[in-house]
Amino acid sequence: MSATALRLDPAVVPPAAQRMRERVRRFLDEAARDGVFQPHAPTAGGGHNPQFSRRCGAAGFIGMTWPQALGGHGLSHLERYVVTEEMLAVSAPVRAHWVADRQSGPLLIRYGQAPVQQQLLPRIVRGECYFCIGMSEPDSGSDLFSVRSTATPADGGWRVNGRKLWTSNAHCSHYMIALLRTSPPTADNRRHGLTQFLVDMSSPGITVRPVADLTGAADFNEVTFDDVQVPAAHLLGEVDQAWRQATSELAYERSGPERFLETIYLLHALVRTAGQDPDPRVAEGVGRLVAELATLREMSLSVAGMLEGGAVPDVQAALVKDLGTNWEQALPARVRDMLPPIEAGIETSADNALDLHSLLGYATLIAPKLTIQGGTREILRGIIARALGLR
Repeated sequence: MSATALRLDPAVVPPAAQRMRERVRRFLDEAARDGVFQPHAPTAGGGHNPQFSRRCGAAGFIGMTWPQALGGHGLSHLERYVVTEEMLAVSAPVRAHWVADRQSGPLLIRYGQAPVQQQLLPRIVRGECYFCIGMSEPDSGSDLFSVRSTATPADGGWRVNGRKLWTSNAHCSHYMIALLRTSPPTADNRRHGLTQFLVDMSSPGITVRPVADLTGAADFNEVTFDDVQVPAAHLLGEVDQAWRQATSELAYERSGPERFLETIYLLHALVRTAGQDPDPRVAEGVGRLVAELATLREMSLSVAGMLEGGAVPDVQAALVKDLGTNWEQALPARVRDMLPPIEAGIETSADNALDLHSLLGYATLIAPKLTIQGGTREILRGIIARALGLR
């Protein structure tokens, strides 16, 4: 791929998606009034909210792009995009159903066997079935070619042994999509020998250990498999040929607005606290942040348009993820740089100031993980460089 081939064409949000935006805003207002969640108030571990997920399912906000024949709603990727954007903009607690909706469900639709699809897809759409992704391992991180956890043939299916690390939400998930080694890589193809499986997290032999972050929460986990039995029907796709499947899955994971909106509550709090007549330094800083955010959004929308057209824009998704997570990770420090003029006399309520300080503390503690989850920046930049012919 040449530099000119790495395209991010503008995507136009169609009228149907604009109407969907108004609908989801009404939904969020109603859920907030009913006390289901508090907007703009992220808390450690607070994103797992089964009540909110079931409410999303009832409203048709899960499985939006999936075929209607498989329980989905047959809508466009751009309609789904605006729903995602609106929910993340107010820090809605989508964590329970997020992975199943974003990537595991589409993977089951493409590679799952019919009985598994019939059993699980309707539960996902209702917001009642939650997934985690088992890719990284203790000695491999984002280098998935070095995966060592194994699946070996056994009576009626497969036997799984090994460990996964940094597995988000494994402690509250019903199933894992696991990338496992089924045969050694070949001399000329490191990608060979990897296979994907659906693993029931309630199976005997699975141990989930929390990995606490700086906030004290444990969204990450270490998962150990000790002779875990996986039925033959839970094989996803072809044996030894999962790398292509995993790559397409990562295009869904890496390109959405969640890759630059995870700390957006901090920008909202900054604007509220700065007030109507901010210090010129603060006004300039906010302007820069908003301009950068608008650029990231256009890039992400472009990838959504490619997905709508049936493409697998894995390189473009890696670019969005790298730039987006670096932006949201840097946001706490950039907001902190603007605090002196705010605290020196900008007219604002004490409540807003306290809110900004509280959110800044939380965002600072979670920021280190943002460029790790979904693939480290080093791996992403390697993907981009290879596509541009630079390595």
